[in-house]
Amino acid sequence: MTTVWRKTMFIDKINIVNYKNIKDANLCLSPKINCLIGHNGEGKTNFLDAVYYLSFCRSAYSTLDSHVIRHGEEFFMLEGNYISENGEQENVFCGMKRGTKKHFKRNKKEYKKLSQHIGLIPLIFVSPSDTILIEGGSEERRRLMDVVISQYDSTYIEALSNYNKALLQRNAMLKAEEEPDTELIGILEEQMAEYGEMVFSKREVFIKELIPLFQKFYRTISQEKESVSLNYISHCHRGPLLDVIRKDRLKDRAVGYSLHGIHRDDLEMLIDEYPVKREGSQGQNKTFVIALKLAQFDFLKQTCSKTSPILLLDDVFDKLDATRVEQIVRIVASDDFGQIFITDTNRTHLDRILQGNVSDYKIFSVCGGNIEEREDKDA
Repeated sequence: MTTVWRKTMFIDKINIVNYKNIKDANLCLSPKINCLIGHNGEGKTNFLDAVYYLSFCRSAYSTLDSHVIRHGEEFFMLEGNYISENGEQENVFCGMKRGTKKHFKRNKKEYKKLSQHIGLIPLIFVSPSDTILIEGGSEERRRLMDVVISQYDSTYIEALSNYNKALLQRNAMLKAEEEPDTELIGILEEQMAEYGEMVFSKREVFIKELIPLFQKFYRTISQEKESVSLNYISHCHRGPLLDVIRKDRLKDRAVGYSLHGIHRDDLEMLIDEYPVKREGSQGQNKTFVIALKLAQFDFLKQTCSKTSPILLLDDVFDKLDATRVEQIVRIVASDDFGQIFITDTNRTHLDRILQGNVSDYKIFSVCGGNIEEREDKDA
């Protein structure tokens, strides 16, 4: 992928009310590095999740919006004021009362569809839970692809949504006691094939372009101690998807669900040509995931409206040796990155970042959901 001009967008101010354990936070932020320090369980990750919500219209952790409302409260509210490098401003607002639907607005105008917002403020979130990409099922690795591609290609969300609707209807017919209507199930299979091949082609291109970026970051962090790769696995590789789906319709009927399609796609993750899930140490697994997320960052930087994503780094230094920490610090502190949020339980790692030529940064203390800027940067 060739290097292209890019712009930056950062959160200038954020207002958080009743979001998880954060009762009220109204903060002015640095356009470069923002460090949040506090013990585990105090609210650092909840703050990052609020920033994530403003980009994706949902929490990174809670499937139900009502679950993010602070205990004992009736509503939550998030508001972010964003500024681009040329001074353009964007206001993003989200609010919801218990028992009602949420309202999501851009510059005080409510969205008709939330999917219209995805990609406006690209973002990459690196957290300890990302090891589920290695340890979890294939749905986690498909979600990785979906989250990135949907930020730069609006047609991808539509195709994936249409595929999933057809899949759900076909599965319902397969589970039913009565025999499925041959004509109707055939139409659903045609829809699955049409939209599934669209999704497949976009995933295939994405992974092909992601691999060299991923390998570059891994080599840098590991000091070239191991080699890594990704292998995209899909039933679409077997031939026309419609033929693949229809071939096993009787078997699908017997089990009650669709055995073939892009809903079964996977990413094989390899270290030194072996599955990282089986061969990787804790440090190698964490390096693998961080390199993968940094590669997503680099990819989005060059595709998503040519906008440099916001980068969230949640407790990324745990279980890594000093050399790998040093390399990660060197990467994210460079001019290649825009606004960054970093959490940690102590200042040792964060000070290492700030010791360079980083002049524009802020440090925040987080305790019991209260977030306050620290003036004593050198303390």
